[in-house]
Amino acid sequence: MIIVNDFKVIPREAREFGLGEVNYYVIIVVSAIFWQFYLFGAIGTIFCSSSLFSGILVSVLLPITEVLAVIFYKESFKVEKGISLVLSLWGFVSYFYGEFKEAKKMRTNIVSETELAGNNSIHAP
Repeated sequence: MIIVNDFKVIPREAREFGLGEVNYYVIIVVSAIFWQFYLFGAIGTIFCSSSLFSGILVSVLLPITEVLAVIFYKESFKVEKGISLVLSLWGFVSYFYGEFKEAKKMRTNIVSETELAGNNSIHAP
């Protein structure tokens, strides 16, 4: 049984954890709670906006976690992390720029249609 063997590994890892057994379980529980918030936010973004926007936010969070790992865990910042950061931010900015242009075009169309309707109205003498 694979399931039984998996449950035997967790207490062993907790005993071998460098910060203590209690801290191991606290970290697991806190990580699970944060993952729930993350997934709830991603699903909420899909329902309130779009799956494309949710995917863009998720792709932006990946290099941010890499940068935070470099800052807090003193990891090395390799070329791959830099390229990932630049490409992700480029996609994020280009998405918002495209949305900005689309909204501006929609506003222009609405204003021109309103002006057109105002000019063609029948005026009483």
